[in-house]
Amino acid sequence: MAQTDVLLTKQPAPQTVPACELPPKLYDVARNTGAHTSAGLATAGFRTAKYLVDEWFQNSYASYHQAFADRDQSERQRHESRQLAAETGALAQRTQEDSTRKVGERLQDMHCWKSELQREVGELVTETDLMLAQKQRLERALDATGVPFSIATDNLQCRERRQHPDLVRDYVEMELLKEAELIRNIQELLKRTIMQAVNQIRMNREHKELCEMNWSDKVEAYNIDETCARYNNQSTEVQFHPHSTKFEESASTPESWARFTQERLQRAERERLASFNLRGLIDCVLRDTSEDLRLQCDSVNLAFGRRLEELEDARHKLEHHLNKALREIADQEHNIAELKQAIRDKEVPLKVAQTRLYQRSQRPNVELCRDTAQFRLVSEVEELNRSLSALKEKLLEAEQSLRNLEDTRMSLEKDIAVKTNSIFIDSQKCMAHRAHYPTILRLAGYQ
Repeated sequence: MAQTDVLLTKQPAPQTVPACELPPKLYDVARNTGAHTSAGLATAGFRTAKYLVDEWFQNSYASYHQAFADRDQSERQRHESRQLAAETGALAQRTQEDSTRKVGERLQDMHCWKSELQREVGELVTETDLMLAQKQRLERALDATGVPFSIATDNLQCRERRQHPDLVRDYVEMELLKEAELIRNIQELLKRTIMQAVNQIRMNREHKELCEMNWSDKVEAYNIDETCARYNNQSTEVQFHPHSTKFEESASTPESWARFTQERLQRAERERLASFNLRGLIDCVLRDTSEDLRLQCDSVNLAFGRRLEELEDARHKLEHHLNKALREIADQEHNIAELKQAIRDKEVPLKVAQTRLYQRSQRPNVELCRDTAQFRLVSEVEELNRSLSALKEKLLEAEQSLRNLEDTRMSLEKDIAVKTNSIFIDSQKCMAHRAHYPTILRLAGYQ
């Protein structure tokens, strides 16, 4: 049976057939009249005001036409209504998306200026704190050198726990000794260079407060615009505000708004640069010492890296040889098993040959003949004995080789354990401890 259902993917198009009056259709209906009919007799006693058949058909066609016209007009109105609702909905959505995009762009601009203000405030705070306590910076830098010194001495002590033959005086140890000596010299230098400096606290704080006020206003405005950007047609907090489209008289323009913040930033930066110039001498000392320490730290770490690569390479080669030795041990054990099986396999033919010789020695009188079979059996026994001797000798050699392989395996495993211990000390003990090495900012007294 053919499928007659049709899936409609969209609303059917409205009917565009214009309404018009249907032409009357004439029917030739046989009337029940005549000389031999019963006209008049069947309707005796009833009213005769009945519609004709033509009138009944005309009335039906008029009803059909009116229903078709009403339905066609209703479909056109529904289509126009849907089209108007879709157009107004799309327009409202486009305007709302455009407004949301504009608010988002404003948020980006505000976030950029807010970040700049926040950065400037942070730099002013750092500069003011540094100007308040230059001596404290030097003391912090002096205290910070205690951590590298303890790390270097701890590394030297940890490396004393290496096992032979890895207990060597390598370039890592020489770099560690050099680092310890450098730290002691820097500590002496910092103790001699502690001094006081003149500061510019008042101007720094004044401009910091102006930037903070501007930053606070931008944070509040940012939060308001961010809330506005999150509003949509499903939001429950929205309501009508008829007079919200008026512009405030005190409102600034985008140009004056940006110029105001830019002037604040420029003034604060000038004051910060002026304060920065006053700390030049101590900054140079702290920078040089911190860079020297970091360079030496990098040299030690590089030496550790090279040494770890060498140890890893040696351990990898040892493990490679160990794996080969283990495979050879397994193969040799299999070979020994095969040799033992071959010896066992030769015992049965030897028994057969010797049994044949023994039975043939029981032949009576002249039948005890040294015939060809007798010589072949004798040679068979000799061949089997030689084979057994060769197999047993090879078995002894294989067992000795297996013992040698076992000794080699133990030696390799011991060397691998020594290398693993050295790698553990250098990577897990020394390098893990060196991960806590102070940053250049801390060595310079900033933290």
